[in-house]
Amino acid sequence: MPNEITIYTDGAARGNPGPGGYGVVLIYGKHRLEKSEGFRLTTNNRMELLAAIAGLEALKIPGSNVVIYTDSKYVADAVNKRWLFQWESKSFKKKKNQDLWLRFLKVYRKHKVRFEWIKGHASNQENERCDQLAVEASKQTNLMEDTGYNPEDNGMLLTC
Repeated sequence: MPNEITIYTDGAARGNPGPGGYGVVLIYGKHRLEKSEGFRLTTNNRMELLAAIAGLEALKIPGSNVVIYTDSKYVADAVNKRWLFQWESKSFKKKKNQDLWLRFLKVYRKHKVRFEWIKGHASNQENERCDQLAVEASKQTNLMEDTGYNPEDNGMLLTC
């Protein structure tokens, strides 16, 4: 589709939980942007979701037509099967990663986004690049803190 922005995403955690990272490749016409970031202690699902968020947050024009390719059933199914909107209507009660889902919804609603699930490690060049970016980011020495991750509640954000 003309004027469509393509985003490939991947997340990785070395151990689950463990050090993790995400990788994103954004493509618009002949323009290309790669993003990645690593965290000291996180989960694979948090990194998969954060990759989608980072891709969408990089967009400058509201209302963009976007297709996100992800190998994460967790992220793709949550949106495509509309589970996410049920979770939201119930204030994410007993759902993991509330902080990231809320952040995702904020940026998701600024654009026209479609998710496509792709099989990981299946020779998709851009997915492989995202995986490489995510793994490299997880191995950096100055890893950031994933402030929303709490190992005591296995990924659920504590609210007081």
